[in-house]
Amino acid sequence: MEWLALVLFACVCAVLLLGYPVALTLAGVSLIFAAIGSVAGGFDASYLTAMPNRLFGIVSNETLIAVPLFVFMGVMLEKSKVAESLLVAMALLLGKYRSGMAVSVVLVGMLLAASTGIVGATVVTMGLLSLPSMLKRGYSPAFATGAICATGTLGQIIPPSIALILLGDVLSSAYQKAQLSMGIFSPDSVSVGDLFVGAIVPGLLLVVLYLIYVMIVGMKSGQSGNEVSDDKAEAQGQSEQSQSLLAALIPPLMLIVVVLGAILGGFATPTEAAGVGAAGAIILAAFKKQLSLAQLKVVTMDTTRMTAMVFMILIGASVFSLVFRGFGGEELIHGFLTELPGGVFGAMFVVMLVVFALGFILDFIEITFVVVPIVAPVLLAMGVDPVWLGIMLALNLQTSFLTPPFGFALFYLRGVAPPAILTSDIYRGVVPFIIIQIVLLIGLAIWPELATWLPETLYS
Repeated sequence: MEWLALVLFACVCAVLLLGYPVALTLAGVSLIFAAIGSVAGGFDASYLTAMPNRLFGIVSNETLIAVPLFVFMGVMLEKSKVAESLLVAMALLLGKYRSGMAVSVVLVGMLLAASTGIVGATVVTMGLLSLPSMLKRGYSPAFATGAICATGTLGQIIPPSIALILLGDVLSSAYQKAQLSMGIFSPDSVSVGDLFVGAIVPGLLLVVLYLIYVMIVGMKSGQSGNEVSDDKAEAQGQSEQSQSLLAALIPPLMLIVVVLGAILGGFATPTEAAGVGAAGAIILAAFKKQLSLAQLKVVTMDTTRMTAMVFMILIGASVFSLVFRGFGGEELIHGFLTELPGGVFGAMFVVMLVVFALGFILDFIEITFVVVPIVAPVLLAMGVDPVWLGIMLALNLQTSFLTPPFGFALFYLRGVAPPAILTSDIYRGVVPFIIIQIVLLIGLAIWPELATWLPETLYS
């Protein structure tokens, strides 16, 4: 009855498309199939006895503690208007140059990705703050919306990223499982910190490619915002702009350096660094006089909602994986991938294609918890580097966030964009950025060292 595993997966996707809650869909549909399989004699109900141990493993997983802490850090920085200060200061400094506003959007998006890591919050914030200014300066609606959506998704790949934390935890278990299946009983490990280090070079390369594109297009479409003619006024304005930029840039930059530096230098685990980041975000909010009991309550509630969603999905995914394994789904996937023509290349190509397609209908959390545990052990047993696999998956999921018609970043921006902005404008605007990400994915596939060189150098 291995075919029931595929039917189970298809039914889960179909029910999700109907709009039912993800966590309840994963667990509910899986339990219904388990009951049908038990009655028909094709499912051993003893598989479900492992569920209590799975739940205990989830709540006692120290790596996952980093999730609420980094979420808290991101929400606190968002509510304390750090993003607004950064964008205003950068626009004052670069807005007088042709394509300066577009460059500001990319640079601020990069800094927000490294400080908040929350795609939805970044896209909404950038859409509210920068879209009207870009349109006023003569940028086309398609280019402006595409730049905002693309830079908003940088939080998927630039550390500290919630996606990388979840991927790192899943890949760690998959890597150990793959090595045990190969008879290696002293398995190596891969950590969230390894993925953070591996993502630095690809993330910066993506930012550089974005900058090159927006500068070329912005030179043609953007209008100069420099209306200062008096030399004295200009000098005074430049001085004020420099002070404003430093005041807005230095505090979040120091927080980013402390958090990532502690991880990269080996002084702290991602979880410990997340705690420092959360405390630092509170200090920055107090420094900007944006901290109050009411503000703290809002941030805590938002963090609790997002964290509860992540862990509920993880519990539902655990039920799904047990039932999927009980139907023989893992053996089916293993046989399918290993028998594909092209060996590792063929298997990797199919997995990346499937993940990209699933990104249309599933969030990265569901894909990470449902799909990756199924395919990762097979790929890792075939010799794929775990850090490279994690970065490839993260970039792939980031691309799916942008791809019409179901890209989540597109929905976030559509919700805050003026009615005059057509949905077709947003779709057309993201196409060049999708091409850029695909180019980077191809480059990473050809030169895996882009992801593996830095971790090997630092931790050798």
